This record gives sequence, structure tokens and C-alpha cells, in this order.
Amino acid sequence: MSQTVWIARHANRLDFVNPEWFNTADRPYDPPLSDDGLMQARELGLRLQNEGIKKIFASPFLRTVQTANAVAESLDLSIHLEWGLCEWLNPEWMPSMPETLPLETLAEKYPRINRDYTSRVVPSYPEVDDACIDRSGKTAKQLAAEFGEDILLVGHGASAIGSVVGLQPKAAEKELEAALCCLYKLVKRERTWEVELWGDRSHLSERETVIRYN
Repeated sequence: MSQTVWIARHANRLDFVNPEWFNTADRPYDPPLSDDGLMQARELGLRLQNEGIKKIFASPFLRTVQTANAVAESLDLSIHLEWGLCEWLNPEWMPSMPETLPLETLAEKYPRINRDYTSRVVPSYPEVDDACIDRSGKTAKQLAAEFGEDILLVGHGASAIGSVVGLQPKAAEKELEAALCCLYKLVKRERTWEVELWGDRSHLSERETVIRYN
């Protein structure tokens, strides 16, 4: 039987829309979604209805949790917070390990979060060069193998690309892009993963013209 792994980047983030937010934020490296990002996340959820997804895994950053939550509401599923899908812990972007909301706080606000799930991969700060690509690729392979069913991974620009390359290394030969709320679809037939969607954004009513990663 075949297995499908869907990989999505989070929707638009508040600091992309309002850069001044960063200057007064309690957790400046953990922005929420913007208003249009919330709409994108809902559109992603509608796109993935009836695709047979059984589990959702998301980075613990707020923007990925909110994106995953919109999909979980649409699909009536729970969310598993997986640190292996987190943002690239790039010391040139952030001076220390970024602060995120505690699990219990997130779960109170987003009850679909599975409080009993434990991350299979835990990154460490700082990450340099291709460390994020390698880490997220390892995570995607481990989750696909362990759960053996159709799953959705919600990550960030670098971790989405890393997840794709982890499952299909030949994808690295292409110049991969991960636009906001884009979708990759990989299908495993026998022992080979085939990429059937490459950063698709056809489900979005609004798309950015310049892809930003930070």
C-alpha cells in the first residue's frame, strides 16, 4: 500500500505584515499569524479535506501551531507538537534559543494539541550550515516510518524543504522554494518516495510575490 506525506509551511506571520511588532513583543522570535495568515491557514484546511490524512505534526512555534490548528479543525484531528520540525535555529537570525509558549499554555488555547506526545527529534541551538535541513529530514523519515499512515507536517521554510529532501534526496537537485502556506505532497510506492506536488499554492486566494524566510 502507498503512503502519503503532506508538508506545509506556516501561513503569513504578523511581523511580516507589521515589522514594528518585533520591537515590543514578549517573544519576538515567536510571532502569531497575521489576519491574512489566518485566512490562508483556513484555506489550507479546506484544501486538505478528504485527503485521508490521519495525523498532524507541527513545529511548536505559534505560527505553525495556529496553521496546524486551522487544518485540525477542518479535518477533526489532533495536533502533535514536534520540535524536529521547528524553525532553523540560525544564530544570525536570533541571538539565543528562541522562547516559545509552554506546552500546557498552548494546549489550553488550542485543545486539539496532544499533551501526551513527545518529540521524536530535539534540536539544539545554534544550528549552522545544513543542520536544519538534516534535522528536519531525519524527523520526516522517522515520523513516516513510525506511524506508517498518511500524515501532515507543518513547519517553516527551511524545515519544510528539509523534510522534502529527507524523504526524497534527489529533490535537492531542484531549487526548492517554500512559500507561505505552500504544499508539498510525497507518495511512497514500494520503497521510493515520489514528489507529486512541489510547493503548490493553488489553494490560496492571496499569495506573496517575494518569498521571505526571515
